[in-house]
Amino acid sequence: MKKFSDYSRQDETPKAYTQEDDVARLTEKIAKAYDGKPSIDMLREILKEAEDSKRKGTLTNEDIDDFYTQFSPLLDESQQKMLKVVVDKLKRI
Repeated sequence: MKKFSDYSRQDETPKAYTQEDDVARLTEKIAKAYDGKPSIDMLREILKEAEDSKRKGTLTNEDIDDFYTQFSPLLDESQQKMLKVVVDKLKRI
């Protein structure tokens, strides 16, 4: 058995890829890209990316809900309301 000090991250078995990884990456990408920029620009980009993914069949309503859950705490109350409108629209596509 290895000692704790001998452990390296290379010894880890790679974790399975999930769609949650896509949602997390998209959330991080958008948050970084739009930090400090107007919320309308941010919402337009979210809508464009999500519409494209939804039409391709790579984004589910569950993914959209997960995105909202992860991203909304980064927004103020009015931005959260706007995002909720976008989320509802996307889920109808």
